[in-house]
Amino acid sequence: MKVNEGAMVLEAGSSKKNKTGSWRTFKPVVTEKCVGCGTCVNFCPEGVIKIENKKAKIDYDYCKGCLICMNVCPFKAIEKVKE
Repeated sequence: MKVNEGAMVLEAGSSKKNKTGSWRTFKPVVTEKCVGCGTCVNFCPEGVIKIENKKAKIDYDYCKGCLICMNVCPFKAIEKVKE
């Protein structure tokens, strides 16, 4: 009997292929405390955070709301907001 593989994540950033933003319960919101250090960018497992104009910008169409960015931010510049 052959078992088909399914629902496997084979690479990081797979949400860019599948809009997954609707999965969130909480969303990360960047506050005015952000200095654009990029720590959140480096830790985001889906690669949906960019630094634009010295501030973090989150693509909510693909953000799953894991809040890793909030937990690693050295400036506590990301807050969680209930969807």
